[in-house]
Amino acid sequence: MKREWLLGSEEDTKRLGHQLANGLQSGDVVALIGDLGTGKTALTKAVAAGLGIGDMITSPTFTIVCEYHSGRLPLYHFDVYRVSDPDELFEIGFEEYLFGKGVCLIEWADLIEDILPARTIRVELSYGAREGERVASVSWPENRQLTINDLQERG
Repeated sequence: MKREWLLGSEEDTKRLGHQLANGLQSGDVVALIGDLGTGKTALTKAVAAGLGIGDMITSPTFTIVCEYHSGRLPLYHFDVYRVSDPDELFEIGFEEYLFGKGVCLIEWADLIEDILPARTIRVELSYGAREGERVASVSWPENRQLTINDLQERG
């Protein structure tokens, strides 16, 4: 299933993140895809807040993964921008994260798309027509249910 929403403000991004978090389950993988500045980290912060994580969320660009355990589910936040070979991820136990009890949220996931599980929820962020506007294209497996309300749906 695939749907698109227009995010006209940072508040819309937060709302999307919270609603996405409400539907996440243990073992989910969320792939965040988009150019620099489209809001991948902002959405990650909103998902973390929606999971009840009160920690400061920072992008793990140099560490590859940050773990957060204070919410209703553990959050494993990956930034794979600097990963030159997917084998680097397996060296840090990527499979254990993918099939663990938490949620994996992966920024720049298009760089490792070949190794993501079929059950991955994809969130593609792009610039909108107006200043500060973003478009979120969210796709998820048909056997899953995600409910996103109170946002302007595109198309």
